[in-house]
Amino acid sequence: MWQIILVLLLLLVLFLFVMVFALAKINSGDRKREDNEQEAFIRNSHNVEKAENAGSDTSIVHNEEKKWNAALVNEERDSMQKELMRKAGKKKKVMEHWQAIALWLMLYDIVAVNAAYIVALWVRFDCRYSLIPDVYLRAFLKFAPWYTVFSIVVYWVLRLYKSVWRFASFSELFRIGAANILTGLFQIIGITLFLKRMPISYYLFGIMLQFVFTVAVRFSYRFILLERNRNKQNEEDAVLHRVMLIGAGAAGQIIIRDLNRASEVKAKVCCIIDDNPNKTGRYIEGIPIVGNRDDILLSADKYKIDQILLAIPSASAEEKRDILNICKETGCELKILPGIYQLVNGEVAISKMKNVAVEDLLGRDPIKVNMEEIFHALQNKAILVTGGGGSIGSELCRQIAAHGPKRLVIFDIYENNAYDIEQELRRKYPKLDLVVLIGSVRDSRRVNSVFAEYRPDVVYHAAAHKHVPLMETSPCEAIKNNVLGTYKTASAALQSGCEKFVLISTDKAVNPTNIMGASKRLCEMVIQTMDRLGKQGNPVVLPDLNGHEENVDYDMAAVTREPGAEKEESRRKPTDFVAVRFGNVLGSNGSVIPLFKKQIEAGGPVTVTHPDIIRYFMTIPEAVSLVLQAGTYAEGGEIFVLDMGAPVKIDTLARNLIKLSGYKPDVDISVVYTGLRPGEKLYEEKLMAEEGMKTTPNKLIHIGSPIPFDTEKFMKDLEQLACASYNNQEDIYKLVKMVVPTYRKDKLLQS
Repeated sequence: MWQIILVLLLLLVLFLFVMVFALAKINSGDRKREDNEQEAFIRNSHNVEKAENAGSDTSIVHNEEKKWNAALVNEERDSMQKELMRKAGKKKKVMEHWQAIALWLMLYDIVAVNAAYIVALWVRFDCRYSLIPDVYLRAFLKFAPWYTVFSIVVYWVLRLYKSVWRFASFSELFRIGAANILTGLFQIIGITLFLKRMPISYYLFGIMLQFVFTVAVRFSYRFILLERNRNKQNEEDAVLHRVMLIGAGAAGQIIIRDLNRASEVKAKVCCIIDDNPNKTGRYIEGIPIVGNRDDILLSADKYKIDQILLAIPSASAEEKRDILNICKETGCELKILPGIYQLVNGEVAISKMKNVAVEDLLGRDPIKVNMEEIFHALQNKAILVTGGGGSIGSELCRQIAAHGPKRLVIFDIYENNAYDIEQELRRKYPKLDLVVLIGSVRDSRRVNSVFAEYRPDVVYHAAAHKHVPLMETSPCEAIKNNVLGTYKTASAALQSGCEKFVLISTDKAVNPTNIMGASKRLCEMVIQTMDRLGKQGNPVVLPDLNGHEENVDYDMAAVTREPGAEKEESRRKPTDFVAVRFGNVLGSNGSVIPLFKKQIEAGGPVTVTHPDIIRYFMTIPEAVSLVLQAGTYAEGGEIFVLDMGAPVKIDTLARNLIKLSGYKPDVDISVVYTGLRPGEKLYEEKLMAEEGMKTTPNKLIHIGSPIPFDTEKFMKDLEQLACASYNNQEDIYKLVKMVVPTYRKDKLLQS
């Protein structure tokens, strides 16, 4: 009879392999069908989105045409949804792929659980069927049907028929073990109580063999799929990305497994780098850990690496910077896992890796602000952002919208920018009371009407001209837009009883050598003047400073006051006027990063004004977060200075960007020095010597003490500047120098 048992075992093995390949076939067909349906759905979605955009654009021309387009879009969407529902209904009539897999597994398990115990009995008696007592065979056969049903039920309860086995892991292995222990106990209790005592070794062998048979079919399916994907990669694409993984921790392991599972990712991890000396020489998923960061360059050459993945989410910004500075010397494509929160949230995956950007090389730790303070400062307040469509202004709007303001008013002269941020905020915050207005801060009548109608509690003044070379050739425009625009907006804020007015300034205002920086210093003096006037306690009469451009009555409040408004305004606290001063922001319109990227895409050369020029840099979201935090500290008259970290050489920045783009500086793409532009400094300063430095609760925000100046004289000088700018007088530089003594035109600060 041993021949019968051998045949049964062979049949079981054959059944196992047939099942695995059948399941793989079912899964492959299902995945193809899902991919096709997903592609079709995406195409339909894009068509609908295009139709919606078309409807939105034509609505500007004609309202009736907008309605017609909207109707067409809705009709197309409805027809698409009906088609998808029809397909879904048809799909339900066919057995789902997991149900087919479950059926195959049940058939296999019916054979496997019985084969396990008959083989255990056979092994117990020295693999000789003739030695097995008949009483044991009868006991086994009588109990087999009950045991089979119980085993299938336990497997079902423990979800062994619903798991996705191509992603099987320790969790599934644990559940298989638990199922076999439960069924083994049932076997022991059932046979012992109702039939016959069996040898203890029979139960032990039975439980172990059942575990092996159950695991074999499920995990062999996983490994066969994995191997098939690898072979498919080699067949379809002989040139894979040869990857170096930096980080042999939990995140690194997940990335390796994700790469192995993802057939669409053409990449092979060849080696791992980790600074822990105890890990060197060991293996993860069969991949060697070849050394620490000092071995990156040698290993990249040895293993012919073309892509490096940095998967150390817990590393500090400085550590990441040091590692990336080594990696960029290899010329490989660099990708990075952004932060530790992804590991905590279980979001680590190859799809979460992002290309290394220049800001990753700055080595700045994440900015920390007191979100609760900012929330209380903005919640249920009417907020006005001038220049709300610009780089800084739009980010201000995004972060303010997230803090629950009563109303957000965006004021900008450029309609395209205003439209873009409006669409973004309406989509993201549908309940936000959002008002978008087009107008210029140079237009007193328009500014006054905005303050009169919307009564903002807090104003963030970001509207300004900021390009140094352009303002050098158009100095009067810098005065009109920056200085007089700030004056008119601040005056309206003071007259309307606004709580806070925050000016976005720049480090170029410190000892300025260009008209843009000087105009920003004048803006700071304007808000300090407004703060002093507002806190005098007497009614303030301000000149209109409209020159020849306008002739309007400035007393906006007198026109718009409602009965009893005088009493209410007399009780209101004077407006707190403050300025926030910081350096360059990465990625803003007109900054060096986008310029360098365009030059690299065009094949070079990359132009740098001077090899020794340095600048302070900060990302736009970081700068705006600190601006909002500084606003909570405002008491009036302060100039807040943001800590921008260590200054960066523009030449180094350009060369790093060339390397990150996969080129070699001065070999593939040349770096050309064009000379300092008019009004440009070699370095920027944060504070003037007279301003000093005070600390705040946030170590990244400092306060510069206001420099005393004669307010009355300043107002008269401002009137002269206004008149000169409106008349386009060539002696505007002399007037600016008279008002801003630290202004040195065309003097380059070199040291």
